[in-house]
Amino acid sequence: MADTAAAPATRFDVEAFIDNRRIGWREIVMLIVCSLVLFIDGFDMYFFGKILPAIAHGLNAEPADMRQVVQWTYIGMAVGAFLMPPLADKIGRKPVLALCAGGFGILSVAAVWSTTVTHMAVLRGLSGIFFSAMLPVGLSLLSEMTPRKWRAGFMAAALVLFSAGNAASGVIALIYKTYGWQIGFWVGGVLGFIALPLLLLVPESLAFRTRRNAADPKIPATVRALDAAVPVHGGEAFHFGEAKPAQKGLGPLALLQKRYLLQTILLWLACFLSLGSIAILTNWMATFFQELGGIPLEKFAVSAMISFLGGATGTLIMGFLMDRVNPYWLIALFFAVEAVALYLLGQVPFTSGVFLGALIAWNFTQVGGQTGINNLATLSYPPEMRSSGIGWAGGWGRISGIVVAPMGAIALDMKLPLGTVMAAVASLAVGVAILIAILGLVAPELAPRKRGEVTAAH
Repeated sequence: MADTAAAPATRFDVEAFIDNRRIGWREIVMLIVCSLVLFIDGFDMYFFGKILPAIAHGLNAEPADMRQVVQWTYIGMAVGAFLMPPLADKIGRKPVLALCAGGFGILSVAAVWSTTVTHMAVLRGLSGIFFSAMLPVGLSLLSEMTPRKWRAGFMAAALVLFSAGNAASGVIALIYKTYGWQIGFWVGGVLGFIALPLLLLVPESLAFRTRRNAADPKIPATVRALDAAVPVHGGEAFHFGEAKPAQKGLGPLALLQKRYLLQTILLWLACFLSLGSIAILTNWMATFFQELGGIPLEKFAVSAMISFLGGATGTLIMGFLMDRVNPYWLIALFFAVEAVALYLLGQVPFTSGVFLGALIAWNFTQVGGQTGINNLATLSYPPEMRSSGIGWAGGWGRISGIVVAPMGAIALDMKLPLGTVMAAVASLAVGVAILIAILGLVAPELAPRKRGEVTAAH
């Protein structure tokens, strides 16, 4: 620190401070809280589809009538994906996460008293605005407050909890006959309320604060809270990484600047196909197997819960390998295998070991592959546009959900063969594999050459 007012202020690199920290209890708390946020997102995204026929029955409707609920959910998710992450880049990660958790909790509980399909569609559409932003904003906060060498692993661990939300939603299919179809909405709402006070335990992103206003007096306070041994007094010249002038007005449209244009377009297209596949399967897969394959919801739910092990393993392996091998070829391989697994699910008997193996392989590659895409979208942009980067990529995926998810109802109306439906969905995974492979060819400079580079890529 300078001894006189005329002396230049001591420079303090916030990025180096974060990257050189050891993992302590504060980082673990950050991981737990962000993981809970992703768990809520995963639970709500998947539970609805697992008991869709039961919800339809409770609303005196047929399963195919729920298409408007599914469609309006994805309209809300698209709106949230495009609005909330840029808001997080403007006002901060924590306030947006609190807004999303609270708004989602209220609307989820309100859905318990739905009496018509239209009533449910309105509430799910509004709810989608809030829960769709939990994953991109939560991952942004976690990635920006985790040391670089641990970043990919922490993000993978958080995404395992997203998959755990999927598995937990399977429990709803086993207990809804006892507690009613409303039980899933009760659980989701309560989890949203629990997340609110827990967010008080984590600090706002230092990367966000420094990029927005390096003179923010909360920066030295946060640094001291993270490490009391670091000598900061508030007069330092804080900066994040290389000393560059602040990029004023760098909003989400900067994703289309020449530097980022190619990777942005390819990532958007990949998310469009990948999340379109997820949209139709999360909402209609259990119904497909019940209505087109004669498999009861409870039996399919048990198999789906077992296959969660595949999703969790795929997430961890993707996180482990992504900064050790070329991530583009790795992600492309995951989606190619996913296509094969989806095709097999429509061809082999439900009671066969091959079916369970294909279901586990599908979860392994679908969840692991989407983890890879999320990491690319999160880590390929600088902090001031990071939430926008992953949020807008996800937004295009939500638009895909608006288009693709209602096709599940069309397939039911037409009584298409189960094999035909699953083969059609498998083609989406083939498209993702091709797009990511192209991205690896045309943007090789983004591929890591040594461990850790992918997590530091700006």
